Amino acid sequence: MSGKFITFEGGEGTGKSTQIKLLNDFLKQKNKQTLLTKEPGGTEVGAELRRILTEGEVNKLDAVAEALLFFADRRLHMVQKVWPAMENDTWVLSDRFADSTMAYQYYAYDKRLSKEDIQALYRFAVGDFVPDLTIILDIDPQIGLARSFKKAETMTNKETRIENQGLIWHERLRSGFLEIAKDNPERCVVLDADKPIDELHLEIVDIVSQRFEL
Repeated sequence: MSGKFITFEGGEGTGKSTQIKLLNDFLKQKNKQTLLTKEPGGTEVGAELRRILTEGEVNKLDAVAEALLFFADRRLHMVQKVWPAMENDTWVLSDRFADSTMAYQYYAYDKRLSKEDIQALYRFAVGDFVPDLTIILDIDPQIGLARSFKKAETMTNKETRIENQGLIWHERLRSGFLEIAKDNPERCVVLDADKPIDELHLEIVDIVSQRFEL
């Protein structure tokens, strides 16, 4: 595929949506064809799955059910949107991808699923495809959750199911992302998300420019 696939990962309130839009603007200035997308919810069916996953009571789904729904969303996302775009020389920027499933459904749920089961689901749904670059935005969960709840107050949706999991859960989530980055140093870059937006954006631009020789 001639396009690139860059994913943004991290816990709640890390500013992924802001930074992904800023990177999109930068790439357009470099005359790159781009596509902004997200998981879950990057397709029509995915939007319904997102509602199920992000709204309602905390305990309405367990880790296994969540993982299966996320991979159903992911399969549609790749087949209907990501791979066709990449074949058309498009740089795809995704707000979350499979690292989130490992971090949320394995680490945050205190390893109720096995890592091997999640990896098997990945191979079944996605094959051996991996992102060209993953940017993990890291922040103290207390700060991130405060940001996320403040943002939710201005939104019409009710996507607070994950935020309501509790601080210990989110601390395990953060540790999970850091462990994923440690295990995948060639693909993953961890950045401090508790920085001014412009400063963080410049760091991301520098990383992307060096990685892809822009």
